[in-house]
Amino acid sequence: MLAGQAPPGAAGCGRLLAAALRPLLCGLSPCWVAGRQCRGLRVAEAATEEAQVVQREHRGGVPVRRYIACPRLARTVQQCLQRGAGPQPLLLEFAPGPGILTQTLLNAGIRVVALESNLAYLPNLQSLENSLDGQLKVIYGDFCRLDPLVSGTLKPPAVCSEKLFETMGVAAVPWKADVPLRIFGIMPHTLERNRLWRLLFGLYECNSIYRYGRVELNLFISEKEYMVLRAKPGEVWAYQALSVLAQIGCEIELLHKEPWSSFATDLKNGSLAIPKSKWLPNDHLCLVRLTPQQNLFTGGLKPTNATTFIFMVKQCLAKPTSRLSARLNSWSLDNGGKLLKALEIPENAVMRDLYPEDYRRLFEALQNSSMFTETWFYDEVLETVRTINL
Repeated sequence: MLAGQAPPGAAGCGRLLAAALRPLLCGLSPCWVAGRQCRGLRVAEAATEEAQVVQREHRGGVPVRRYIACPRLARTVQQCLQRGAGPQPLLLEFAPGPGILTQTLLNAGIRVVALESNLAYLPNLQSLENSLDGQLKVIYGDFCRLDPLVSGTLKPPAVCSEKLFETMGVAAVPWKADVPLRIFGIMPHTLERNRLWRLLFGLYECNSIYRYGRVELNLFISEKEYMVLRAKPGEVWAYQALSVLAQIGCEIELLHKEPWSSFATDLKNGSLAIPKSKWLPNDHLCLVRLTPQQNLFTGGLKPTNATTFIFMVKQCLAKPTSRLSARLNSWSLDNGGKLLKALEIPENAVMRDLYPEDYRRLFEALQNSSMFTETWFYDEVLETVRTINL
């Protein structure tokens, strides 16, 4: 803090911390620049230079991509996606690959946007698009490189959510309105946890795809990560900050489990590249629906202070066996015991015993407490950033 400047208030502190913390909480380098520009997304034909870049990346060990190549599995996924009453909004399918699922969705009458980054698959998808009357739109882009934290003009297949939603014709709606868009895709196993964190961070901040409302995600993720998302207190190996934030932020529904062997890969030798897990057999990919909660931003939790909430949860569960009372004392809260009594939380409660809603109630109580300000958080984050940059 420069001499002569007052500490920022709660709202200003939250904005400053969002900029400082976002790359740290998502597992990214803190050395990034937020400014960027968006380029057009539609392509008539791929440039030779871009094709060479993709070929070099493929040889250089990019994440293994998995595709649905089995008609039976495609029909199962289509039925899962259409499960539930109410209107069926536009569906964005990322990394459709050979288009087996795409064709099945179209046959079921679903309007689809196919977001594909592999130039080898674009001609067939675009041919299918041209044979239909507006039911399918094909866009060149990579969902895993959506809104990258880089400076300058974005180079495809990186995409900007603002331009993507404009191209799809999807407008922003109020948070409590119906789901404006459904997204389906198979998450790459490489950096899977970091990608989930980025999506959660965007959800709580109402950034990226969540600027447009409660976008619904339907993702095939590893069984290990699904177990973390749905973990409860007492499941020591799985219950962590990601569990708490996912359960507060989303309704989590398991739609289907499918063996790894059912998916095709882009590996030249045809191997399945099944990652090993120390915790469970990890025999399946899980199709999980993540629907943002309508009541997420009721009470004291808001997009402007969500960064503080995320950091609080991560800090608490960094040492899951420590007592909550000790953490409150470290935040210089002299009346921590009184606060816990008001929340009906035992003074000897440890972090891993608290339910997700307990963390939310704690945060809202701290926000409303006269003995609490965010200046402790501001100073602590500055120290974290300084340490990481050493």
